[in-house]
Amino acid sequence: MHNTVLRRVLVPTAAVAFAMAATTTADAATGSGALVVPRCDNPVKQWVQVSGKKSYHVPSWWHGTSFKDGPGGSIRVSVEKAGKIGVEVSGTAGVSAGVLLAEVKAEYSVKVVGEVGVTVGHHYTHAVPAKKYGHLQYGSWGYKVNWTKYKTSADRCGKVKIGSGTAKLPTKETGWRYWTTNS
Repeated sequence: MHNTVLRRVLVPTAAVAFAMAATTTADAATGSGALVVPRCDNPVKQWVQVSGKKSYHVPSWWHGTSFKDGPGGSIRVSVEKAGKIGVEVSGTAGVSAGVLLAEVKAEYSVKVVGEVGVTVGHHYTHAVPAKKYGHLQYGSWGYKVNWTKYKTSADRCGKVKIGSGTAKLPTKETGWRYWTTNS
């Protein structure tokens, strides 16, 4: 009775690449015509990666949530119309808001949402410096991220960039953003 011992041998990727190159060169030198092509078994798929997360005030775009006053004095505002602030996606390939929300939650552990409701009310007053104009915009204190969409390469050994863009993602935190201008 024979005892067979099986061993798992791990070979560094560079060593495999060197061996494959050496085999191809040897075959070419001997004229055997054999061509060694690396074989990859990566699954054929598409995926999205996010990067560059920055805090961002995602503005509401409907009437009654953006105001300007001055020069100087003070500005007092309130939300005059209810609405919803949602995810804004721009870029060169189709990516759903749901996929981006999931990626951002997984990558950065932040509480972004698909949309947040805004109700009438929320009064706010801010002093405006002399000779300046004060601006107030209502929105969600969310995030802006970059995204890139990839697919498995034809040889299944790497990846190919399909497209890229940005996304503005709201959270449930809403409020007024203030800034000044000269005119």
